[in-house]
Amino acid sequence: MVEFTAVPPAVPVLAVAALIPLLSRRVGHALGALVSAGVMAWSFLVPEGAYLDVAFLGFDAVLFNVDGFSRIMGIVFGLIGTAAVVYSYYSDAENVQTAYALSYVGTSLGAVFAGDWLTLVFFWELMAVTSTLLVWDYGGPAVRAGFRYALLHGIGGSLLIAGIVWHYAAVGTFLFGSLEGVDHAAGMAGTVPQILAALGIGVNVGFVGLHAWLPDTYPRPHIAASVFLCVFTTKTGVYGMYRAFPDGHVWIAYMGGAMAVFGASMALLQNDMRRLLSYHIQSQVGYMVAGVGIPAALATSGAFGHVYNHILYKSLLFMTVGAVIYRTGEESLKKVGGLAREMPVTALAFTVAALSISGFPGFNGFVSKGMVVEAAHKKHWDALWYLLLAGGVGTFMSFIKLGYYVFLHVPDSETESAGSRGPPGGPSTVPHIQEVLVLAAIALVGFFLLKKPLQKLAGVPDADAAYEPLTFYGTRGVVRGVTEAYAAVDRAAVALASATMAAARDPSRVKRYAPGGREEIGMDPEQGRAPMDTTIGTSILILTVVLTVALVVLLA
Repeated sequence: MVEFTAVPPAVPVLAVAALIPLLSRRVGHALGALVSAGVMAWSFLVPEGAYLDVAFLGFDAVLFNVDGFSRIMGIVFGLIGTAAVVYSYYSDAENVQTAYALSYVGTSLGAVFAGDWLTLVFFWELMAVTSTLLVWDYGGPAVRAGFRYALLHGIGGSLLIAGIVWHYAAVGTFLFGSLEGVDHAAGMAGTVPQILAALGIGVNVGFVGLHAWLPDTYPRPHIAASVFLCVFTTKTGVYGMYRAFPDGHVWIAYMGGAMAVFGASMALLQNDMRRLLSYHIQSQVGYMVAGVGIPAALATSGAFGHVYNHILYKSLLFMTVGAVIYRTGEESLKKVGGLAREMPVTALAFTVAALSISGFPGFNGFVSKGMVVEAAHKKHWDALWYLLLAGGVGTFMSFIKLGYYVFLHVPDSETESAGSRGPPGGPSTVPHIQEVLVLAAIALVGFFLLKKPLQKLAGVPDADAAYEPLTFYGTRGVVRGVTEAYAAVDRAAVALASATMAAARDPSRVKRYAPGGREEIGMDPEQGRAPMDTTIGTSILILTVVLTVALVVLLA
């Protein structure tokens, strides 16, 4: 098995990403799909352990660490990378875009297979860079969204780095505590590192209030780029959250519950199809974050099971919506409708994905989402349990809305209503199935009762409507203040330098202030002439004093 551990899986992916722009579309995309499929097999076969331990800048690092959590991330990243590259080819994505996308995949793999915080944050920041380039490549509105994306991820990365440095100061190593032979506890050590890490990782996973970059960015680029984007950043964030809080944390769990409700609620108000799906990334990642936060093996297993399942159905949802956009050229629910007859395969794929994300019995979201909900119930965290159930109802209603307007509803005519979906359940027991069906019925009735009000509420602003102008004008005010202050200092310095040079050239013109008024140095008021000429020594003395004062100021 040495051949599987000699090189981390990120390396061949990044190498192929560098080659793709030099190849034809067919060969480049075929090679990209092949290397992604290889990563899936590689992640499955590689034995557990810490490999490639090195010293970097005097610090111990492990470049390739394999355990159950990194393995599942590698398998699903390879699987969806393969599907997304194939989708890129058939949706007319250019080689450069796919190269950026594969570099994004590679840096994400580098992060999830890291064995220490130093390696993880190195690839974490590269992941932000490569995903930003993927967004920017499309041009147009994606450029502005990409700048915002880069700014927020830069802030999040800085907070995470600060937490990691503080953690290092406490334990003396960057190595994960879960590694064999490492003697400190797993996870972030100390309150301050935990807060910094939670906020930094919270940007990536979409904590409420730190999430606005997500629905702003993911609908902007090429439809194939959205498929990649919906997978790697947020799920790598969930993995990072687990590394920081392997024993869970109550506030992390409740933030996950808030994400589940907030994301589903905002999704209900959207008419842009990809923006609706983007809010549901936040909502579904909320279940994963809640699972990480609940200190129970059932919750942790449910969280990572939901990571795997979510990547499958969310990428499928973005692919089906992308197919609708590719076919119609329209992004808004108001401009499409009745496509079930024209696109039956897409409608069927959408239905499978929608039932899965809603946690309907018999589909993959049912078990993983239900495990998290059940873990909250067993812990008697009743408020969290209700939040997760409410998020499930919102999810159900959102996908009834999306499926109804895209595939069933025909504008200005009557049409059949959408079929039923289901919110989250738990393990496959009769009470949980009954719970799902009851919530499904509530959501179905609720959607048709609220259909018209929801249309009127479409476009309700998010939190960024408040803080983005404040940030813009506040930043502009600071920049202008600093610029004006610098200009004033510059004018004063120039004036002083000009006066000094004038004095050096003609010292007899230098003025002095005396109690009797303003007089010229060396002038006799009674005689009206200079009794003596100013010597060169006087000029040198003046320059020496001025330069000495300037030097003292600079050194001070």
